Amino acid sequence: MNAPRATRSTIGLTSARLTFLALGLFAWSSGVPADESTLRLVPGPQLATLEANCSGCHSLDYVQMNSRFLGRAGWEAEIKKMVGVMGAPVSAADQQALLDYLVREYGVAD
Repeated sequence: MNAPRATRSTIGLTSARLTFLALGLFAWSSGVPADESTLRLVPGPQLATLEANCSGCHSLDYVQMNSRFLGRAGWEAEIKKMVGVMGAPVSAADQQALLDYLVREYGVAD
C-alpha cells in the first residue's frame, strides 16, 4: 500500500499563503513608526535624555506601560538589558540619568 501524498488540502498552507504570510511579517517588522503624537511623558531635565536614547529603538509608550510594574531594581534591570543585551549605545552618565528619571516619575515602591 502506498503512503498518502501531501496535497494542498492536507498541508493547509499553499505557497501563495506562505508568501502572503511572509510579506505580512516583513511589513509588520519593518519599523513602521508608532504614532506618539498623543503620548505625554512627565517633563523634566532627563526627558530629553530618554527621548534621545530610547526612541530610536522602540516606542516611548513602553515607559508608561511598564510604570505599573517596575521599581528601582526593575528599571535598572531594563536599562542594563537594553545596553548589555540589545546593544543600545547609552553612556554610563545617560544610564544614570535615565534611571533617576524613570524611578522618580514612573517607579513603584520596591
